[in-house]
Amino acid sequence: MDYLKEKPLLYAPSSSEFWDDQYISQNMLEAHLNPDFDGASRKHRVIQQSASWIAALVESAPGKKLLDLGCGPGIYAELFKDHGFRVTGIDFSRRSINYAKQAAESRNKEIEYLCENYLNLDYQEQFDIVTLIYCDFGVLNPEDRHMLLCKIKKALKPGGILLFDGFTKSQLSLWGENQKIEYCDSGFWSPLPYVCLKRNIYYEADQVFLEQYIVVTENECHCYNMWNQIFSKDSLLKELKQAGFNKVQFFDDVCGSPFSGENNTICAVAR
Repeated sequence: MDYLKEKPLLYAPSSSEFWDDQYISQNMLEAHLNPDFDGASRKHRVIQQSASWIAALVESAPGKKLLDLGCGPGIYAELFKDHGFRVTGIDFSRRSINYAKQAAESRNKEIEYLCENYLNLDYQEQFDIVTLIYCDFGVLNPEDRHMLLCKIKKALKPGGILLFDGFTKSQLSLWGENQKIEYCDSGFWSPLPYVCLKRNIYYEADQVFLEQYIVVTENECHCYNMWNQIFSKDSLLKELKQAGFNKVQFFDDVCGSPFSGENNTICAVAR
């Protein structure tokens, strides 16, 4: 892929005690839990609408098994549980998983949470529905996307459902290609004073968008690259068919809005 020729290296110095993800992961958790902020999870009123629509896709949802990939602190998972699903949630963030476990226990909700990389998924016909929500699918490279789709297909029971979403070209107008420099006394990336060099780049040939943050403190420098694949109905259908999914419906979002092709997201429901 052409954009990989320009893909910058991720720089992480050896003296990285401060850059342990504890500080950033705490900020990410707070962002997830803010009901009116949609930078980590969607706004909570939207999540409630989404969970209700997803539950309606599954006949006789009570008792059905649902796998929530990238479950974060369990906001969706708890709602799915309320709709009667037997829920397993997987996320790579230990802080989010610990929070989700404690929240479920305090609310007397039996939900299985696993702190794992969902690319290592290894189930055989165990789930009625698998969800991957808030455009996580697009942060993966093409090889990992194909591998994950194949593993999800294996994990689904016959007739099971995969539901996920991704960004479309309409999102580009919100991101925009630009460069800027910020000085912060403290902020999302560090409790110490830092300079953040941010640039947005769109690699049109491969339909890939990069949000890059170079964060510099007095003694440390880190580069965070956030890659997002841009999808269309045709490109998603192609990837799903290559993984063995043949019956696919498309919607504008994970709340079930009819597909228009003009929304900034696209939702696929593959059976």
